[in-house]
Amino acid sequence: MVMKYSEDTNSNNFIAQAGILAAAGIVSRIIGLLYTSPLSSVIGDLGLGYYQSAYAFYTIVLLISSYSVPSAIAKVIAQKLALKEYRNAHRLFIGSLVYVLVIGGAAGLFLYFGAGLLVEETAVPVLRVFAPTIFIYGILGVLRGYFQAHRSMVQTSVSQIIEQIANALVSIGAAALFIKIALGTMEQPTTEAGKIERAIAGASGSALGTGAGVVAALIFMAIAYFINRPSILKRVRNDSHEELDGVLTIIRTITFIVTPFILSTAVYNLMNSVNTKLYTDIYPGMKDVDRVLVTSTWGIFSGKAQKIANIPNAFASAMTAAVIPSLAGLVASKQMRDVRNKINIAVRTTMLISIPCAVGLFALAEPVTILLFPSSIANPEPAKLCLMALAPSIILYAYSTLNSSILQGIGKVNAPILNAGISLAVQTLIAWLLLKFTGIDIYAVAIANLVYAGLMAFLNQYSVRKASGFTQEFERTFAYPLVASAIMGVISFLIYRLLLLIIGSKRIAVIPALIIAVPVYFAALLLSGGLTESELLEMPKGEKIVKLAKKVRLLR
Repeated sequence: MVMKYSEDTNSNNFIAQAGILAAAGIVSRIIGLLYTSPLSSVIGDLGLGYYQSAYAFYTIVLLISSYSVPSAIAKVIAQKLALKEYRNAHRLFIGSLVYVLVIGGAAGLFLYFGAGLLVEETAVPVLRVFAPTIFIYGILGVLRGYFQAHRSMVQTSVSQIIEQIANALVSIGAAALFIKIALGTMEQPTTEAGKIERAIAGASGSALGTGAGVVAALIFMAIAYFINRPSILKRVRNDSHEELDGVLTIIRTITFIVTPFILSTAVYNLMNSVNTKLYTDIYPGMKDVDRVLVTSTWGIFSGKAQKIANIPNAFASAMTAAVIPSLAGLVASKQMRDVRNKINIAVRTTMLISIPCAVGLFALAEPVTILLFPSSIANPEPAKLCLMALAPSIILYAYSTLNSSILQGIGKVNAPILNAGISLAVQTLIAWLLLKFTGIDIYAVAIANLVYAGLMAFLNQYSVRKASGFTQEFERTFAYPLVASAIMGVISFLIYRLLLLIIGSKRIAVIPALIIAVPVYFAALLLSGGLTESELLEMPKGEKIVKLAKKVRLLR
């Protein structure tokens, strides 16, 4: 992989880099979904529930220690690169490695020895298997951030796919191996104690796959770095800047930039851990509900519906990775008009993708669930209803996530922390009240998710406007895509129902419906004027897209 530094002065390159990362993110998430189905068959919904319970707290410790490192490192190094301070950029890179080794090591030890404080006793062995991954992920994050700072997303993209492939293979294999070692057979035990033991063993094996994926990605990123190391060091040696950041300056920079990034992301994602605790630990005692049943339900909600709903967020996540170093460079160069233009492009592009994804998943929730989780075909209703309840939050999460990164990119790193804290408090109260005083069960969590995403979207957008002067335009960014998506959703659903009558298979009938949805959406968008020729030309391969649109008379 050859790393090429670009000034990224045009939107084509900016959107293209996000597109590369988004494609990899979507592929990675689809791989994650595809292996979840056979994994679920091996460890069952109970095992999936134990895995998700442990994974939620592994995630929050990861968030606190090193998950945001790529974005934070990309920002601080991009600022130095914009000023062509290559020696200082490299010193920040080395300092960041030291930072994650210390923080990641401490976090991994805490997760291992403090597992009993975070999850119920049955999930403790699973959480301990996750612990070493925390340490490894920090190093991986620094390498990814370093390449992202140079606006080169290819290395990160490839490493994400490698990570998921290794994760999938090891998760399924290790889950089956651990069950065989624990019980001597793959057969489902008849006693409840036996079922729990089997589920714990399988979930522990699956957790091992997460670590294996991170190791595989780290090996790839290390190779990419050492291939590029001679050219990196050559540029460092040729740097003519006399001012060299001292050790204390580097420590301060990393601490005051990386720490707010980490806190912001941690608080932003703390919701899943809070809801896991509320539903799987507090709720059973609150309503005297069977814990095994609750854990199985959580496995369906978190391990199936949420995973599907997270697929479209790959584009929003990719856009955040592209927007942070881009905005940081523009802010360092004091080009505020370009900052506002970049924000507009990022938001509009993200909504053009996220809105139809949300509508499509709502309209085709049942067949999509069955397609990705064949084991659900006997009883698809729980996962289907959970996915439908989560679908609207896809739009709000994409918008709030992007605006959080915009705030970080323009230097307002504390605003997302405050906004996430307020949203978390409100959603937690709502989730608790709904679980306590209603009988809607898991859908209380889905409603709380929607409230959280909506409040975050509003607060972050307000903060962006206040910090940058950017005023959000709603008609073309939201209204046109919503109308086009509604048309797409109705047509796709009718096509699915028609094919179902002819074919009789939900899994087969949904595939053409999903394929047809894409051209229907863009046709409706173009015909309604929601996407203009000039906007198409700004996109990667824009001239070819315009030529095709004119050929089929969608543009004049």
